[in-house]
Amino acid sequence: LSFTLLITILVESVVVIGYSFGRRKPLRSILLTSICGNLLTQSLLWIVLNLFFSHYLIAFLVAEIFIWLVESLLFYFVRANRLRFGEAFLLSLGMNLASCTLGWFLPV
Repeated sequence: LSFTLLITILVESVVVIGYSFGRRKPLRSILLTSICGNLLTQSLLWIVLNLFFSHYLIAFLVAEIFIWLVESLLFYFVRANRLRFGEAFLLSLGMNLASCTLGWFLPV
């Protein structure tokens, strides 16, 4: 869990940094929201994958969609992030696509 969490945070932080600088959004609050969100959602992901291991791919897909939506809401509702819902939604999508794609190819 700790290795995958670290990789997820590193990959998604790169996306957050690029997004924040490119869109002139507050890096510190968005990065902190991302890290806190990942602490919660990665724990939930591992619980789901362990509970539904016999249906791993479906459980993984459903959990990742749920994570994307939860993190979108976190980004949106933390006012210091100054993100409209569409921005939060796309940022979360980009972050999760990046970490999910890399994670798929890592031998974990």
